[in-house]
Amino acid sequence: MVLPYPVPANEEERNLAVSAYRIMDTPPEIAFKEIGELAAQICGCEVSYVSFIQGDRFWFKAKYGLAADFTGCPRELAFCSVTVCGSELVISPNLLEDPRYQNFPFVVGAPHMRFYCAMPLITPEGYALGTICVMDFVPRDLNIEQKESLRRLAQQLVGLLEHRRRIIELDEAMKSLDEAHRALAKEKTQVDDLLNRVLPERIALELRENGHVEPRFYPSATILFADVVGFTSLTERTEPRMLIGMLERYFGGFDEAMQRHQVEKLKTIGDAYVAVAGVPSSDTQHTVHACLAALEMLRVSALIRAERERLRLPFFDLRVGLHTGGVIAGVVGHSRFTFDIWGDAVNTAARVESAGEPGRVNVSEDVYGRTREYFDYTDRGVIEVKNKAPLRMYFLNRLKPEFSKDPAGLIMNDRLHQLLHPVTM
Repeated sequence: MVLPYPVPANEEERNLAVSAYRIMDTPPEIAFKEIGELAAQICGCEVSYVSFIQGDRFWFKAKYGLAADFTGCPRELAFCSVTVCGSELVISPNLLEDPRYQNFPFVVGAPHMRFYCAMPLITPEGYALGTICVMDFVPRDLNIEQKESLRRLAQQLVGLLEHRRRIIELDEAMKSLDEAHRALAKEKTQVDDLLNRVLPERIALELRENGHVEPRFYPSATILFADVVGFTSLTERTEPRMLIGMLERYFGGFDEAMQRHQVEKLKTIGDAYVAVAGVPSSDTQHTVHACLAALEMLRVSALIRAERERLRLPFFDLRVGLHTGGVIAGVVGHSRFTFDIWGDAVNTAARVESAGEPGRVNVSEDVYGRTREYFDYTDRGVIEVKNKAPLRMYFLNRLKPEFSKDPAGLIMNDRLHQLLHPVTM
C-alpha cells in the first residue's frame, strides 16, 4: 500500500523514539516557544514552529505567527513530512515552483504559503523526531548565516529533548527503585512474619541479625508433652480430612492457650504436642505458667468433646505431662528452621506424659515442688518409668480455690495474675 506522504525507512523505530521522549500533547514550554520565535526573528519570517510527527499526526509543540487554535494537521498535509525523511536542512524558496509542495492545500489555498525552510530534529541515535521550521507568505531565500543559525537552533532543541529524556529515565529509575524497595520491604515483612510464626520472637530476631542462633543452656525450664489418646485406632475408622480437621481444632485451641500463658509451642509430631516454658525468655514462674497452660488444654479439650458428643461425632481425650529441668535450646536446619530443645529433662517429660491418664495432667516431683502453693495435687507415689529410674508423680487437679476464677479451678483469677505479673512503678 502506497501512503499519501513520504515515510522514512526507519519509520517504526522512529515512532518508538518519539514515544521515548514523551513529547506529544505536552503543555507549552517557554524554552521551545522562545527558540521558535528566535528562529523567525533570525530568518526574518512571518511564521515559525517546532513540530513533532508520530504515526499519521503532525503536532506543534510551539508556534509563532499561526492561529492559536491551529495545533496540528494530518501528516499528509504537513510540509515537514518530507523533512523528517532526511537529516539535512530542507528549503523551498517558492513553494509554487517546488514539485514536492506546489499542490499542498496550504499552498494552493489559505493561508497561501510561499516559502518553507526546516531542519529535522535528529536524536543522537539518528531518528528524526520532528522539525524546527520557518515559513513566509512571499517567496524568499535565506543566507548562509541564517541557515546555520537554524541548524544550531535545531541542536539546541535536541539538547532540550535529551535533557527531557534523561529526566524521564531518572524518574522511571526512581520509580523502579521505589517499587523494588516496596517489594523488598513487603518480602522482608513476609519473611519476618513467617519467622515470628515458626520461631520465638527473640530467636527470630537473633537469626535475622546474625544469620544463625547460638545454642544456649537453660538451667531451668518446664517441658510440656501432650498426646491424643486413641488416635491410632481413630485413624483406622475416620476419613483423613475429618481427622486433620479435628487435630486442627484441638491444636488451634492449644496454641491460644500457650500464647496466653507465655509458653512456647515447639512442634507437633503427629498427634503429639510439645511446648516449653522459660525458654527462650527466662521466667522464674515458668512452671506455674506451664501448669496453667496444661489446665487450659484440658478445658479446651473438654469443651470440644462436649460439643462433638452433642452432635454424636468422634472426639479426642488428652493426656498431658510436665517436667522441670535443664535443657539446651537452639535452631536446627538451614532452609527450614526449627527451634527445639534437648536434654534429659525432655526425655523425662515424655516419660511423665506416657505414664499419665486420659483427661489428666501428670507432673513430676520437680513441678509439684515449685507449684504446690497454687494448685491442688493428688500424690501418685513412685512410678516405674521405661529406661529411667522410678519417678514420684502427681496428678495436677486444679487451681486452689483462692487462686481460681471458675468452680472447676481451671482459670486463674486476678489475684494469681497479679502475683505472676506484678506491676512495677
